[in-house]
Amino acid sequence: MTTSPRWRYVLAPAALAAALAAAPLTTAVTAHAQDRTTPYPPHPQKAAYPEKPSFPNKPVHPERPAYPEKPSYPERPAYPERPSYPEKPVHPVKPAYPERPSYPEKPAYPEKPSYPEKPAYPVKPAYPEKPAFPEKPAYPVKPVYPVKPAYPEKPAFPEKPAYPVKPAYPEKPAFPEKPAYPVKPVYPEKPAYPVRPAYPERPSYPEKPVHPVKPAYPERPAYPEKPAYPVKPAYPEKPAYPEKPAYPERPAYPEKPAYPVKPAYPEKPAYPVKPAYPEKPAYPVKPSYPEKPAHPVKPSYPEKPAYPEKPAYPVKPSYPEKPASPEKPSYPEKPSYPEKSQQHHEKSEHKDGDEGHESGHGGDQDD
Repeated sequence: MTTSPRWRYVLAPAALAAALAAAPLTTAVTAHAQDRTTPYPPHPQKAAYPEKPSFPNKPVHPERPAYPEKPSYPERPAYPERPSYPEKPVHPVKPAYPERPSYPEKPAYPEKPSYPEKPAYPVKPAYPEKPAFPEKPAYPVKPVYPVKPAYPEKPAFPEKPAYPVKPAYPEKPAFPEKPAYPVKPVYPEKPAYPVRPAYPERPSYPEKPVHPVKPAYPERPAYPEKPAYPVKPAYPEKPAYPEKPAYPERPAYPEKPAYPVKPAYPEKPAYPVKPAYPEKPAYPVKPSYPEKPAHPVKPSYPEKPAYPEKPAYPVKPSYPEKPASPEKPSYPEKPSYPEKSQQHHEKSEHKDGDEGHESGHGGDQDD
């Protein structure tokens, strides 16, 4: 049997249940009269954990040796001074373009021939007159509607009471005066820009030739007069609408009860006077900037030396003339083949049939 405290806690109720099941059943009275003075078994407690063994002391690390000092790098020698670039030569002035020759005058366009006049259109026949519409019958007279009874008079509205006078608001305190901004320092004047060189004058364009005058268009023939439209018949007059009856006067509304007088609002207390703000200290005056030195004048480029003249190229020798190729001989004409006749075709077919017959007959004899 186990001695664990957990199993003791589980086996004690199990043993008690087995004893109750094995005992004979008693009546309800005897069961109710059991002795309940016996105390419950004590609650099992958990076993204490064993003490953990203490860890052994860790060994002390030995001291590390100090790193040796790094050697200092030698000083770098200074770079040698670069040679100055030679001055660039000045570009030569380009020659002016030669004037273009004027274009020759163009010949005038030939005059167009006059076209023949078109024949006049034939006169169309006049449309026949349409028959007049028959007169429409007059509309029947509408019956007169009965007069509506007058509405009862409404009572007049009573006079409205006057609104109460609003109380005057207290005056707002004035804002304190703001301090003035400090005066800005005067900036030095900017240097003037150099004057740009004037552009060279452009050559004038040659005068354009005058276009020839176009001939006038021929006059168009007049269209024939259109026939007049037939006169429409007059429609009969419409009957007049009956006059509408006048609206009756509305009755006056009954008097409304007067509104109760509202009580006067209590006066608001005056706002406390705010203390004046202290004056701000004046901003320090900024120092004036020193004037910028003028740009140094760039040196003018030296004149470009003239290039030496190039030697003339030697004259190339002319190629020798090629010899003329000999004429090729003409090909001989092909002979014309004779035409095959119809009898030759029949003989060739007959020979093919005989050869097949002989071959079949010889095979029978061998068998």
